[in-house]
Amino acid sequence: MMDKGAPRGTRTGFTTGACSAAAARAAVIGLVAGQVPDHVECLLPNGDLVRFAVHDGRVDSASAHAMVIKDAGDDPDCTDKAHLTADVRLLPDLAGQVVLAGGTGVGTVTMPGLGLAVGGPAINPVPRRNIEANVRAVGAALLDEVGLEIAISVPQGEEMAKKTLNARLGILGGISILGTTGIVKPYSTAAYRASVVQGVQVAGTLGHGVVVLTTGGRTEKFVMAEMPELPEPAFVQMGDFLRYAMGAAVKAGIRKVVIGGMVGKLTKIAQGETITHAGRAEVDTGLLADLAAGLGAPPEVCDAIRGNETARYAGERMDALGLGTAFHTALAQRVIQTLRTRYPDQFELKVLVCDFEGRKIAEAP
Repeated sequence: MMDKGAPRGTRTGFTTGACSAAAARAAVIGLVAGQVPDHVECLLPNGDLVRFAVHDGRVDSASAHAMVIKDAGDDPDCTDKAHLTADVRLLPDLAGQVVLAGGTGVGTVTMPGLGLAVGGPAINPVPRRNIEANVRAVGAALLDEVGLEIAISVPQGEEMAKKTLNARLGILGGISILGTTGIVKPYSTAAYRASVVQGVQVAGTLGHGVVVLTTGGRTEKFVMAEMPELPEPAFVQMGDFLRYAMGAAVKAGIRKVVIGGMVGKLTKIAQGETITHAGRAEVDTGLLADLAAGLGAPPEVCDAIRGNETARYAGERMDALGLGTAFHTALAQRVIQTLRTRYPDQFELKVLVCDFEGRKIAEAP
């Protein structure tokens, strides 16, 4: 599945979402063929076709079971070696439908602000689509006659979740099924930090005098569309490592820094965090409540934002008031204010804000 000979600190792995999709695909193959395979090729959200080992496969006339063990590569992830398990059963009265459910060890969403239904399983949108796509790819003939329920579980998930902020975010009883590409890059390693610095250094040699820093793949795609005049090497996925990226920009003599992000990471930057990993610090929802108040949001909305644990919730509440663009613009301005304090007179700064589908919301200045 991965290059086992890659230098330590650089080996990529697979997300919980990718492993869930592989397990689901294997289980459906079992229903179709009468036997769960020992290995399965799974299509990842990024378009790669990857071969996974399958464990504990079993099937009967109406259900199938398969499990894939997550390998996180060199990312120090608490979900490394998790057993992503799929139990599939026939739904005779729901022909053509794929119904996704959460089992043991998959968290239940109990609070708004995550973009997921309250009361439902903490399986994020991209993994949901990827699981269904893989199920439909191998189960098309079966789905002509019946529906399929896909229950994802993680036997160790409840213990693993104790090492995350899930409970604080209102995700109870297990981990989240995550991943926008299917691939885990070693964001938390010295090797990745070094690659961020190197990327900024390369951008500094282009002669454009600008580097565009993004927090991930979706935000990079968004800002590339917004700034098509720049060559690809001007864009650097800094991940959580703003501190290292900005330091490298200072050393490279870059005069303009553009930051592309979504509300969560941008709030971390606005509050002064330069390492924005989820485990390093909580989102300062008080800051967001203050921004909302400054735009005239009612006190009860500001109090709700202050009492919630996610930045996304704040954006959703302000959207509902018709103040979403103004709110995200104010947040972008606060990011610039914070960075100018930390890096006085170092850069011309611009912040571009997109939503969770990669669509532009706001910019500053």
